Amino acid sequence: MSSTTERRAIWHHRIVDWWAATWRWVLLAFGAVTVIYLLLDRGAQGGAMLAIVIAALVVAASLTGSKPLAIALFAVPGLLISQRIGIGGGDLSVSDAALAAAFGSALLLGQRPYSRPLRNLLWLNLAYQFATLFTVIVNPYLANTFEWVHAWLLVSGALIVGWALGAAGYARLALSLIVFTACVLAGLTLFVALLQYSVGNFGPAAPSWPIPMHKNFVGTVFAFGAIIAYLNPDWVGWTRGWSRLAFWLLVTGVLVSQSRQALVGLMAAVVVAVIRGGGRSRHSRALLLLLLIPAGWLVVSMVVDQVASQNQHNSVFQRLDWFREVYHYWREAPIFGHGLRYWYNPGELGYQPPQGELEVLASAGIVGLAAFIVMWIGVLLVLWHIDPRFGTLAVAVVLCRLVQAQFDLFWVAAQVSIPFVIAGICLGAMAREERQVGEESIGPPMRANFERSYGRVR
Repeated sequence: MSSTTERRAIWHHRIVDWWAATWRWVLLAFGAVTVIYLLLDRGAQGGAMLAIVIAALVVAASLTGSKPLAIALFAVPGLLISQRIGIGGGDLSVSDAALAAAFGSALLLGQRPYSRPLRNLLWLNLAYQFATLFTVIVNPYLANTFEWVHAWLLVSGALIVGWALGAAGYARLALSLIVFTACVLAGLTLFVALLQYSVGNFGPAAPSWPIPMHKNFVGTVFAFGAIIAYLNPDWVGWTRGWSRLAFWLLVTGVLVSQSRQALVGLMAAVVVAVIRGGGRSRHSRALLLLLLIPAGWLVVSMVVDQVASQNQHNSVFQRLDWFREVYHYWREAPIFGHGLRYWYNPGELGYQPPQGELEVLASAGIVGLAAFIVMWIGVLLVLWHIDPRFGTLAVAVVLCRLVQAQFDLFWVAAQVSIPFVIAGICLGAMAREERQVGEESIGPPMRANFERSYGRVR
């Protein structure tokens, strides 16, 4: 039997075994989606999507006995979905629902103890939460309290979810799910772009089916996926061909979305990766740096064109007006701000400030902004000083998000949680490798004590 025939036979047996084990779960999921949709369609916002989310949770919960972190794994693609779901008067995004479900399973079933870098990150976020607690007390309204908890979940909750997946040995699968989902969305975006270009419309492109998405959201998601695909850490182990295909597909998605902040964030991440020696060969890194020149020119030219148009309603002039309005509004409550999500309150300034530090300043005042800056500097320093094999990806995606936030909204569900989930995965994978090295370096008599202290590597 030839080697080709043997490989085909092996793959045939694998597919048969996989289908034999999963068909019943596919059937269960289909039935759950159908039943839940029929039950919720009348009173729910986004009934079909809500049915899919609940069905996925049911299937994942059924698998938890054999795969303790099944819920967290099922939730990973959902982190990239911005559609809102809800029943009655309350609603939340699919990304938030997925993160909350994943956090519950990671907190209960994830490995302990947490590594020192992760604990440092959690303490930094806790310091920020303590500083913003003052604005919750000074501005007592419900949305303020909810957002205070939500902000903690987007950072610390996401870190814990990523840590649990990486420490349990699911780093490659989790990152693959993120990149694959981003590639699917990029394919839909390119299809929309081609349809627009065919009729002479060269404006920004973003998917409108099956889920409507904003260009800045998809551009941000594509940037995160492109960074993962470009760096392709050795502990992930993708083939070079697949990582290159995913990288250029996602970069093209960023370009056709015309999300300037996503493109600038991606450029900053690539520079960091090159400085730390991550990614590909020296020749490839030099070529990529050269490609930053036309990318930077594209961003500058789009801004210059908008300024030259003197259209007071385009994004440049609109942002300048918003900055002036938010500045004057902040001066009314300079110390503790007007409260998190103040723009939901009647009579307040009715929009979320389109810049990260300005948003925190108006929401939490000088106290909150100082803690915000300390948190971000601390996060970048902690990630910068860990092993570059793991830290380069972590610091690149987190820096990418910080740079994006200089030009757009910051506290937006998936756009905050995704980079911190990725950073958590890197820290968990690093801790898992350290445990494996530790187990291999000690003799059998000490192994039981080691496992009691650091957990068994599964």
